Amino acid sequence: MQQIAQSWLVYRLTRSSELLGLVAFAGQIPVLVFAPIGGAVADRGHRHGIVVWTQTLSMILAFALAALTLTGAVRVWEVFALAAMLGLVNAFDMPARQAFIQEMVGREDLMNAIALNSTLVNGARVVGPAAAGALVAAVGEGWCFFLNGISFVAVIAGLLMMNVPRVERERSNRSAIADILEGFTYVHQTAPIRAVLVLLGIVSLTAMPYSVLMPVFADQILHGGSKTLGLLTSASAVGALIGAISLAARKGVRGLGRWIAVSTFAFGGSLILFAWSQSLWASMTTLVLVGGAMMAQMAASNTVIQAMSPDALRGRVMSVYSMMFMGMGPFGALFAGATAERLGAPATVSIGGAACLIAGIIFASRLPALRGPARQLVVAQQFVGGDPPEEMAG
Repeated sequence: MQQIAQSWLVYRLTRSSELLGLVAFAGQIPVLVFAPIGGAVADRGHRHGIVVWTQTLSMILAFALAALTLTGAVRVWEVFALAAMLGLVNAFDMPARQAFIQEMVGREDLMNAIALNSTLVNGARVVGPAAAGALVAAVGEGWCFFLNGISFVAVIAGLLMMNVPRVERERSNRSAIADILEGFTYVHQTAPIRAVLVLLGIVSLTAMPYSVLMPVFADQILHGGSKTLGLLTSASAVGALIGAISLAARKGVRGLGRWIAVSTFAFGGSLILFAWSQSLWASMTTLVLVGGAMMAQMAASNTVIQAMSPDALRGRVMSVYSMMFMGMGPFGALFAGATAERLGAPATVSIGGAACLIAGIIFASRLPALRGPARQLVVAQQFVGGDPPEEMAG
């Protein structure tokens, strides 16, 4: 709700589509810059406590934006500043929260927990935009921000009620920079993790920015308006929900390497089909496939990486995951916008889909060589849930 209302607020104040992209850039670029620090903090500190603090700060920022908007004092630069501050908070929240999942549920339920989390997120993506649109039309953006702030009360209360054993970590005498470099070195030297993260970064950079161009497809290709845009967005979110539920239904981690490769192919292929669709129903159908394949690829990658990561490095590894997942998004959005100005939205999305297909082919060709090292990593972490635990098995 807050994302939709924030975009509408910026557009209402400026009538500038360019500033819409820039405010999204301001909110996401801090993740790329500061996530490595957030990962080092997660591996040194108490992850439960870190998440409580980041959620509290997110609540304060939501209330601040609500107060500025409801009093009529809000300015565009203030929206940008608050978006950037929320991005900074997310740079610390995401690695700690992702690493904390395993501490909450244990290794044997990790895949299902990640898939359940994805299910809830995408359920919110279906309901949130529609609720925000109705609320903005009825009472304005400020109340969306206020309700978002209120929602954090339940989140923080739930976190405080958790009875999670405190994990004592070895104190490090090294500098924070040395810890950060250790995380990057581990990712670089661990071929299966590196391969999954590189694939994730390429997909995030080239294929995921299709969503930025959705208003263009709704208006210029399908000759609709905001209702058409809402239908397209909901179709993608429904597909993502289905993809997340499908992953949640899986038992064990065997074969997730193949799952990642196939979902990458499906993502790229369905993007190309969507790019050249001329009817609303065909576009919605292909977007269900797009959303399902995208979520399957992202959630399976998350599961595989966590399965292979030692707990002492989990926060730093997940910070690199955050950089690849969210940190590439701002650059992908800028690239998609600039390319669409010159080649058009269908050609731009097709290029992203083709890049996705090529990356998937290269990843699939490397699966046989990655299988053995991946199995050794999973066994080393004593991961339970596969028989045998071959998450990169073909």
